[in-house]
Amino acid sequence: MKVLIRGAGVAGLTLAHELATRGADVTVVEARMEIAGNASWQAGGMLAPWCERESAEEAVLTLGRGSADWWDAALPGHVLRNGTLVLAPARDTGELTRFGRRTSGFRQLDQGEIAALEPALAGRLGRGLFFAEEAHLDPRKALLALGDKLLRMGARLEFGCGAVSATSEIEVDCTGIADSCPELRGVRGEMLVLRTREISLARPVRLLHPRIPVYVVPRSECLFMVGATMIECNAAGPITVRSTMELLSAAYALHRAFGEAELVEAGVGVRPAFADNLPRVEREGKNIRINGLYRHGFLLAPAMARQTADMILGHPAAKEFALEAHR
Repeated sequence: MKVLIRGAGVAGLTLAHELATRGADVTVVEARMEIAGNASWQAGGMLAPWCERESAEEAVLTLGRGSADWWDAALPGHVLRNGTLVLAPARDTGELTRFGRRTSGFRQLDQGEIAALEPALAGRLGRGLFFAEEAHLDPRKALLALGDKLLRMGARLEFGCGAVSATSEIEVDCTGIADSCPELRGVRGEMLVLRTREISLARPVRLLHPRIPVYVVPRSECLFMVGATMIECNAAGPITVRSTMELLSAAYALHRAFGEAELVEAGVGVRPAFADNLPRVEREGKNIRINGLYRHGFLLAPAMARQTADMILGHPAAKEFALEAHR
């Protein structure tokens, strides 16, 4: 089976891996000149289905629960299974209560338990929620490693082009917001990368706030990704001053060491979403579309890749799925 995939973001590369693993002849074409710069490149890399359930449908939890296992099997050593810590300033503890009511899979922490998990945060916040089963990875390292692995598996990656192939039996559009689908809307996410040696975190920390909840995700080399805004907008221009100030203020509220951190990068990604914020696989003849992963790209891409590969390779359970959005 010859399959052409357009788009080398997380949706395209996970599908390519799933198909190549099952013996398909896979080509990925990407309009950019490298695996970089798209919405996937700006992601936080949190594999946090229980936390995401706070503002998402049950399908996000159901589809996302196996994502850490998929990534661990595909890229051993890239997944860190240290859980997620959810905190709130004393004035916003009501947000913590509300978050807990809308989620599951956590245990409540007092100040001493927070300090035991994250010594750098000792004495700063009195209450928290710990989602022990969640995980995270560095999305940039994961995308690059997945691309390298695909080449070793015999797949082809072609950059600087978006052409279709007359010889492919199936063509899959994984181009995200670049897709011409009229039902898609863009949700702009802005992020910062900070560097400081004054603080160390072992896991993502979500800091709740009624207006702008943020997350801080540790990466290697003393880097921290701070994100992300959710603005209903298709514009991919530079980050705004307001968003920069709000993200920096939230990081400083978590730990004052971020006030002296280096601002290494400010980035913007426009995430594709349908009206219900759930992903869809749609098929018309030899053409398939995977889109609408919204803010759940790394979390939901493995499940969408498995289901689409089942559809392409004739798995009987996939035929129904081809006709409607998964809910």
